[in-house]
Amino acid sequence: MSITHPTRRVILGAATGLAWAGTARAEEAVSISVVDVAGNLALSQRAFEAFRKANPGRVSKISFSQAPAPELPAKIKAQQAAGRVDIDIVLTGTDGLAAGIEQKLWTPLFPDQAAHLPDLKAVLLPAAYDMQALAQGQGCVTAYYPSGPLIEYMPDKVSPVPTTAEELLAWCKAHPKRFVYGRPANSGPGRTFLMGLPYILGDSNPKDPEKGWDKTWAFLKELGTTIEYYPSGTGATMKELGEGSRDMIVSTTGWDINPRALGTVPKEARVQALRGFHWVTDAHYVVIPKGIPDAKMAVLLDLLSFLLTPAAQAFNYDKGYFYPGPAVANVPLSMAPQESQDIVAEFGRPEYAALIAGNPVETPLVADKLVYAFRRWDQEVGTVTAK
Repeated sequence: MSITHPTRRVILGAATGLAWAGTARAEEAVSISVVDVAGNLALSQRAFEAFRKANPGRVSKISFSQAPAPELPAKIKAQQAAGRVDIDIVLTGTDGLAAGIEQKLWTPLFPDQAAHLPDLKAVLLPAAYDMQALAQGQGCVTAYYPSGPLIEYMPDKVSPVPTTAEELLAWCKAHPKRFVYGRPANSGPGRTFLMGLPYILGDSNPKDPEKGWDKTWAFLKELGTTIEYYPSGTGATMKELGEGSRDMIVSTTGWDINPRALGTVPKEARVQALRGFHWVTDAHYVVIPKGIPDAKMAVLLDLLSFLLTPAAQAFNYDKGYFYPGPAVANVPLSMAPQESQDIVAEFGRPEYAALIAGNPVETPLVADKLVYAFRRWDQEVGTVTAK
């Protein structure tokens, strides 16, 4: 199978791969360990398996596991201190990416290994390329979506539907414990809500959670007095909405489509963007911990190059989890598996096209600012709940 990038030709096969000048190549097939802290395997596992099947002489096995994003950095740091790193690839969102950058856990990829990877400016969507800057050269975007924050609600339980932050707070006070969102450090919608509120509230500097979020921190604390608890992940919020123990939650495009497609949330659930809404984009990244042998690194870079091809990117449509999902250009829905096409046709929303086209798009906080926001939320907001 041959894949063409604007910068060079990549051949995938049992005895082929990218040239790896100046470092050793694997003498025998390697086993690759992938840890997912972002839910990305739903999008990418089939692409990983396609690479393995195309390269049996280079890859003997790919093992997959999942872990909470806040727990992984300490595990990797301990392995690196012991000189025995057994995690080869981490699939992460901006949360795990930022934590690893702060602790210097990740192998620099750009510009260090740029010669062995596609020209990202040439292949990535412009908004995905903007997200690449957050990696500070220590990771690579492999999935992208406009994200949110959106409010998802059951129309038979919420009327009138809040259209502003003030109306949301008023509704929550009138209906205590009926609204919830996940802990931002381990929830994509929770993280997007945290970073999106400064735009909605008109805070002084949406990019500075320390000095520019006075309205946001005050709002979140007051909102917390109506919230029973903060789930550790988004899945719990979807389950509670589906079961009827909550009437309204924080969501994103993908988290709206996918749980309805899976039947976790009723199909009739609706979404609402609050006045002043800006999209806060989100992405998934491949990062490689420091400490990987050169011979295996050659295989990992070839694998990463494959993940950025249109054929591999088409899997990112999945069941709408990261809708749309592809980070590279020219990957229409028609390239996706038929199952993905059918799900988007049934559970996607016509209003998303207008929302995406008609509202400003912002990148998330840079790594150190995001880490600060998580810590402050944990200390000042996460401790505030309804009595």
